[in-house]
Amino acid sequence: MKIKNIYIAMLLAAMAGGTLTSCEDFLTEKPKAIVEPDNMGDSQEATDSWVTGVYSKWVYDMFCWGNFPKVLELDCDYTSGPDWAFSSLGAGNFQGDETTNSMWTGCYSLINRANKAIQYVSAMNNISEAYKNNALGELYFNKAYAYFMLTRAYGEIPMLNTTITNGADLENPRQPIEKVYAEIISLLEKASTMMYKNTDNGYRAGHVCAGSAAGLLAKVYATMASGAMPEGTEMIVQTGEPIAYNNGEETLTRPVKKTLSKSVVAGYENFDPKECYQKAAEWAAKIMPGNNELGTYTLLPYDQLWTKTHATDSEFLFSIQSVSGDDTYKNQVHTWYAGVTNQKGYITNGQWVGENYHWYCLFESKDYRIVKGVRHRWKWTDQEKYNQGMYYPNTPEYKLMATGYNEQGEKVADPVAPYDDGAQYLTTIGDRALAFTTKYDDVDDKGIDNANANYPMLRLADVVLIYAEAQAELGNSAEAVKALNMVRERSNASDAVLTGTGALNTPLLLRSAIFEERAKELALEGDRRWDLIRWGIYLPAMNAIGGYDECGVKKIRENKHLLFPIPNDEINANHAINGNNPGWS
Repeated sequence: MKIKNIYIAMLLAAMAGGTLTSCEDFLTEKPKAIVEPDNMGDSQEATDSWVTGVYSKWVYDMFCWGNFPKVLELDCDYTSGPDWAFSSLGAGNFQGDETTNSMWTGCYSLINRANKAIQYVSAMNNISEAYKNNALGELYFNKAYAYFMLTRAYGEIPMLNTTITNGADLENPRQPIEKVYAEIISLLEKASTMMYKNTDNGYRAGHVCAGSAAGLLAKVYATMASGAMPEGTEMIVQTGEPIAYNNGEETLTRPVKKTLSKSVVAGYENFDPKECYQKAAEWAAKIMPGNNELGTYTLLPYDQLWTKTHATDSEFLFSIQSVSGDDTYKNQVHTWYAGVTNQKGYITNGQWVGENYHWYCLFESKDYRIVKGVRHRWKWTDQEKYNQGMYYPNTPEYKLMATGYNEQGEKVADPVAPYDDGAQYLTTIGDRALAFTTKYDDVDDKGIDNANANYPMLRLADVVLIYAEAQAELGNSAEAVKALNMVRERSNASDAVLTGTGALNTPLLLRSAIFEERAKELALEGDRRWDLIRWGIYLPAMNAIGGYDECGVKKIRENKHLLFPIPNDEINANHAINGNNPGWS
């Protein structure tokens, strides 16, 4: 969604929806119309307003208040930060947490808006068939994505095929997971045939298109397939207790490889994993680099990937953008991941969420995703008066560059650029020294709290790795490694091989390498928790940390954490829902 192009239409869309409601009790609150939708008219402008009104739900209802992307990100093994920032969600206390509830309220608010938009756009007569179909396809895509997020988080969920104002039943029961996925697939299949390709004249950069639907279908089918893989399927994950104590001194540990066994993912038992992976591979293939079936798609060069200039290129199949400094159409992504800086470059607010040392250790030292994708030098505002700064990580290489000292504590050289600015550079263990990403650095104004960072909801690299995963599980190892290496080569990582040193010559090794590549490539993009969940290894992966991570964030999990609790307001008002998810009151 390219907010800059459609921002003017948002006010019209908000009024036209006639569904301005509180986010707190969406499914059980009858909204009051402000402007009758019939007053919007029958035109291309009206169509654009309806579509924009649905897109705006992502920004205003979800990202604007800072609950997203936290609700997607904070509950996983590699992500960390200060305990206060991770709060209830990060510690596994999901019940009654505003951030967790925002998944339910935000997605259902969007679905209701999409249903109303579909109703009115379908009735349009004064627009071309192609324009109408594309608009409907965009609406179907948004609705499908919301359902996908809901069923991953809550399992069985209610489904709305009409709006509350048009008679949707407030006593709406939860539907089986199989039925929810059938609806998601139906919506996306329609969208893939109705939307423009990104090479069509009518396509507008920043909007979803036919390739976006194909990419999401591949991810949906891969989620179904991995969830249905047999009990006991194995995955190798690099993990372990984060801190060792030697003579009372804390040191960060390197991760160890642990083979984890899959548990049943409830509700996925009746899916056929081979059949689903075949579908995942077929849909992903339609937008693989070099295949022009649904448009043109390429993996951007690494140095272009996270720049504003390329935020709407084909790599970004669906992303959330915002208006810099706007009070309504804003997000806090830059603040939370990159930090607000003053004119001297000191961080005055934010940069709270990063990846831990175990994640950093997954990479080769030459990999751009840590060489360029991780911040190695920064300064907190409380260090300004002491002329100090931070370096990361605390390895012999970076210690020598930043301080001139070797492992034995001997001064053997002078600091090198960029550490040769006269400041004293330090490091530590904890939330002040993590692998902070540079993905969200490029904004118009780094000195404001609500800068315009682009947040990817679906990226081409994700789909390429899904294609690799599907081919691996289908027994096509060579094709899987070829796709895996597309992502690795872009980041200057060594090629994966099927023979020789480091060969991925068993299904377990190949599966685990692709899974690990997802952790590296998609870090802090809201994917890690859901990958652990769909593979049925969330509990052993979290508990392998040994209780608390290097920042003191609680990582102990039990069965109830596999699903989010349904908000209590919904349980109390919707009598067709008989109780909450297991373990939640």
